[in-house]
Amino acid sequence: MKVYTKTGDKGKTSLLGGKRVSKADKRLEAYGTIDELNSFLGLFRSKLTDNEHKDFIYQIQKTLFTVGAILATPEDYKGQKIELDISLIQQLENKIDEISATLPPFKGFIVYGDNEISSISHICRAVARRAERRIIDLNNDEAVDNNVMVYVNRLSDLLYMFGLKLA
Repeated sequence: MKVYTKTGDKGKTSLLGGKRVSKADKRLEAYGTIDELNSFLGLFRSKLTDNEHKDFIYQIQKTLFTVGAILATPEDYKGQKIELDISLIQQLENKIDEISATLPPFKGFIVYGDNEISSISHICRAVARRAERRIIDLNNDEAVDNNVMVYVNRLSDLLYMFGLKLA
């Protein structure tokens, strides 16, 4: 199997539906940052010892493939649109509430680095925040499904809570 096609050698790539755009396009920046986040989440998941948390992060990773596909779909795409189910946002909120209930009251900003797993969670959170900024920037030019923006925002909140819990 060849992994190279040479079709991107001049700085262009295809979106869903075949539309060619620059590899520096805002849409690619958005879904590329989601891909980066997914990679870091894989590292985070590999370090987790709690199987319930591992499974939850795995489900998030699978959802991020959907988020990436949504972001790779241009507004003028004529095929069936992919949507993000609002229940996925509720799942993140429920997990945030569950973790929050186990933590002492918040006392201000923290310096990251108490341990490796907590630090990785905070790296994931920072990449999620960057992804959110890239998605909002794209949304300034082309409409992005609001559920995608909310999901990534909640995901960064969840990763912050994981960072606190695992510190």
